[in-house]
Amino acid sequence: MIPRVHKMGTRTIGLIRYLYGPGTHEEHTDPHLVAAWDSLVPDPGRNPKATYADLQRLLDQPVEALPKSRRPTEHVWHLSVRAAPEDPVLSDEQWGDIARRMVAATGIAHEGDTAACRWAAVRHADDHIHIIATTVREDGRRPRRHNEAKRSQAEARLIETDYGLRRLNTGDGTAAQRPTSAERHKAGRFQRERTPREELRESVRRAAAGAQSEEEFFGRLAHAGLLVKRRLAPSGDLLGYTVALPDDRNKNGEPVFYSGSKLAPDLSLPRIRERWTQPAEPSSDEVVSPEQPVLPPVTGPAYARRRATTATWQALLLIEHGDDGMAAAQIAATGEVLDALAKTSAAHTRKELRDAAFAFERASRSHVRAVRGHDHALRQAAHDLVHSGPALGRGEDGATTAMLIDTAFFLVTAAANWHAKKHHAQQAEAAHQAAEHLCAAYEIAAAQPMSVLHQRGRSLPLQRRQAAVLRQALPEIAEHILAEPGWPALAATLADTQAAGHNPAHLLAEATRHRELDSTTSVSDVLVWRLRRLAHLPAEPAASLPRHAAPTQPALKAANNASRRR
Repeated sequence: MIPRVHKMGTRTIGLIRYLYGPGTHEEHTDPHLVAAWDSLVPDPGRNPKATYADLQRLLDQPVEALPKSRRPTEHVWHLSVRAAPEDPVLSDEQWGDIARRMVAATGIAHEGDTAACRWAAVRHADDHIHIIATTVREDGRRPRRHNEAKRSQAEARLIETDYGLRRLNTGDGTAAQRPTSAERHKAGRFQRERTPREELRESVRRAAAGAQSEEEFFGRLAHAGLLVKRRLAPSGDLLGYTVALPDDRNKNGEPVFYSGSKLAPDLSLPRIRERWTQPAEPSSDEVVSPEQPVLPPVTGPAYARRRATTATWQALLLIEHGDDGMAAAQIAATGEVLDALAKTSAAHTRKELRDAAFAFERASRSHVRAVRGHDHALRQAAHDLVHSGPALGRGEDGATTAMLIDTAFFLVTAAANWHAKKHHAQQAEAAHQAAEHLCAAYEIAAAQPMSVLHQRGRSLPLQRRQAAVLRQALPEIAEHILAEPGWPALAATLADTQAAGHNPAHLLAEATRHRELDSTTSVSDVLVWRLRRLAHLPAEPAASLPRHAAPTQPALKAANNASRRR
């Protein structure tokens, strides 16, 4: 249940006309009262003799009773309360009870207070009500409305429990503005998957991902096909911007523009400029990964993905061991990497990666201020992903996509754990949702390369040799790994590391040294990608196979089973 305190108004009759009217896009149906300060209040929606003016005069009587010099200009209070989409349709009696609880919780009208403010609750849709009140009490005093937004949220959590509704996490004021009812109805009429506000937020976030200057940022906005207006000071300095979709028009046929700050708090121009801070010097206590990999001789998307994998791994360590400002910066930049990955992903992984980036957007902001500069490696990775072009989804760039998604899963999980420790409930939940989408994307991206490895690792003599290495390096979890469906793929990778001149036992120890493996159900998969990255092996194992060696259908099925992580 989502309560929202709206901006104070000056005209009671204006809000009444809106609540009882057809709505901006004819979305209001059967407007009527469900509760009010007095059970005898006339309802213009159900009583043909009652008028909007009748309701307005009754609501405004305490205001009009004051001397003109004491009458507040902004005296119209407005609260909307919306149920979650999956909640059952509540009755008028239930919504009436919810309205009474909300006016009591916010200080408008406590139960039993005969001198409280006058109010009325109007329902014009199945899933929400609007409460209108005038903020002068019957005794001429003003109500105590301190912290009314937080108190309405707290009451909503109690209502959810009492009515068996979906339990939402309490907000902290850092979320992006939700689409309005009118925006949702308009999107439905035009059969849009998302509202223009949400589409624009996604497009602007992608344009900002890894951008290193205003010129690059605005160039990407234009390339995305958005209409852009720049707000200039009299001196000519750029102050801000607004964007619109070319096909989103108002009733006059004009484009509907949104400022960056109305899309999300971190998409205003000043906040985007903060991202262009120069790299910070490592502090004495900053954790820096000891790995300095020699990148393989690949170019394009595969090269960018391998670099991004290394940056993602280092960021994971910084979130777990750095200070709060450093961790917040890494989490914010993680959103940029996910946006860039979704933008450049192949068709078969695009939906899940796009949904992961869309979900993680909420996790990228909190009240902990990000110390920019420490996130340079991740932002550079996002920049490289965008400029390397779209991936084909096969060969080396397809395999490095799986490698990057695998590491990104752990990074997003680390972000969820960090938020949970800080009691950032909404952000932690959003990060967990993003992790679920990354799991689904991984299954798709990893199917082909893992099937090839699985086929190569089916040799029993090879498995026996590598099992001895595994038991030597990881005796505590060796038997668990040997029982996993993905063990043949790991055995093949251990053989590849040995053939490349590495000590596989040492690499196994290195692969498990900095990070636990409890958050995955396929340890074999995780170790495959860590070993291939540490040993600088091609991510696409088919590169080392003869041309005729193609994965069999049983091998492909087994690899798909092995890649399931939850």
